[in-house]
Amino acid sequence: MEPGHELERGREALGAGSWLAAAELLTRSDRESPLGAADLELLATAAYMLGRDDEYRSTLERAHHAHLEAAETEPAVRCAFWLGLALLLQGQTAPATGWFARAERIFEGEGIDSVERGYLLIPGLLQRSAAGDHDGARAIAWQAAAIGARFGDRDLQALVVQEQGHALVRLGRAEEGLRLVDEVMLAVTSGDLSPIVTGLVYCNTIAFCQSVYELRRAREWTDALSRWCEQQPDMVAHTGVCLVHRAEILQLRGAWEEALEEARRAGERFTLGNYDAQADARARYRQGEVHRLKGDFALAEEAYREASSGGWEPQPGLALLRLAEGDGAAAVASIRRVIGETADPLERAGLIAARVEIMIAIGKAGDARGDCAELERTAEHQGSWVLGAMSCQARGAVELDADEAAEALVSLRRAWRMWRQLEAPYEAARVRELIGLACRELDDNDGAAMELEAARAAFETLGARPDLARVEALPGAAEPEAHGLTAREREVLRLVADGRTNKAIAAELVLSERTIDRHVSNIFAKVGVSSRASATAFAYEHDLV
Repeated sequence: MEPGHELERGREALGAGSWLAAAELLTRSDRESPLGAADLELLATAAYMLGRDDEYRSTLERAHHAHLEAAETEPAVRCAFWLGLALLLQGQTAPATGWFARAERIFEGEGIDSVERGYLLIPGLLQRSAAGDHDGARAIAWQAAAIGARFGDRDLQALVVQEQGHALVRLGRAEEGLRLVDEVMLAVTSGDLSPIVTGLVYCNTIAFCQSVYELRRAREWTDALSRWCEQQPDMVAHTGVCLVHRAEILQLRGAWEEALEEARRAGERFTLGNYDAQADARARYRQGEVHRLKGDFALAEEAYREASSGGWEPQPGLALLRLAEGDGAAAVASIRRVIGETADPLERAGLIAARVEIMIAIGKAGDARGDCAELERTAEHQGSWVLGAMSCQARGAVELDADEAAEALVSLRRAWRMWRQLEAPYEAARVRELIGLACRELDDNDGAAMELEAARAAFETLGARPDLARVEALPGAAEPEAHGLTAREREVLRLVADGRTNKAIAAELVLSERTIDRHVSNIFAKVGVSSRASATAFAYEHDLV
């Protein structure tokens, strides 16, 4: 076959997204006669999409030098930029900085006005964003977007407008920022962008949506990314990250076995190339979360350790695992440590919700009221349904523990409605369990039974063994032989019969003395007695101790 014919077929294969065929044809053509700079860029693209990172960088470097030799400054600068970005995304900051500096030097030395100036703003933009300077990042993104618009470069516009949207969301202008993100994703799904930029924008957008609790959008874009990956069966780039995102979405949907499988497949996919250490560690963490919820604690711990080894913070999952294992002190220490070193309100939100659960479990719910207030402020600032559900659930759980059942029901009903609309069955079931307990405290035994049965059935369907065991172990609510006493009132009566004072009972149950006074008054009224001695006699006569 004529070398020129192979080259033409290689170009056609690349245009059709047949990455393996393109790489083979262009490589053969290169062996016969060295490719020119533009065709080397095509070969580099094929290598990237096949996950051949080293080949991508070496080929792109050849293209860079070929452009320089041909006095083609703009494409040489762009190749240097992409080399720097590839290294930066893999955590190789020093060589990345070197390539960015080279690109700047070449560009400034020529004194030209071209779209490459916009690309060279991206490293500074990313640096500002990583440092939490969202105003600064937004300003640079706006400047780069204007350059992209002036030169009609859709790739540049997509890369920087999405960052502009991200900055606005983090500045509390969620509606405005998400509108920009949606605009960029329209260009992605319409096929207006180059394949490398398409994959980058997909992955960046999904990761961002998850980080700011925009899970509906994360779900929609993950489905779109999955379809894009399926259309290119020999593509390796982005497929591992896509599987990690799918695992996270599947867990939320309650498809835990599928989530585990996708997380495992992600790890396998990374071995084929385009390795992303952070995403691989994130996949391990996701496996740990599913194992923990299923009650496979040894497997969960192993996965959390692998995640930590890969550079991913294994919290709050590890703290919740320790709580499930009965080590409340370790759970408190872990969650306190990670919250103490986390400043960003959105990063703190999931950690704070976990600390509320832990503090309630160890009998220190009063310490969690400040955490509830922080969650509520973050939810209000972001306007996120997920954060709203989390804050209402936390508030309701704390109120219930403080014997404020009526107030708790208001918060919990709101949380349940939001989790249900978000199609999050596990979270919804956790809230229904709390609603059932609140109903029981208010002597609504029918309501309690229905809510607890709904929670039990959901846990059974999900395979949430620890939660299922907890619900099944709950005592019956105000049964006839309990003489109308709630579970909490029977608990107080047993302590009264044991000779405890109200102050001692309050300390034992971690409640206020005023709350115990109210419980004792209710007990006296329900069983028809007027003294502690008579209440004690009643308890023994009716087998309530």
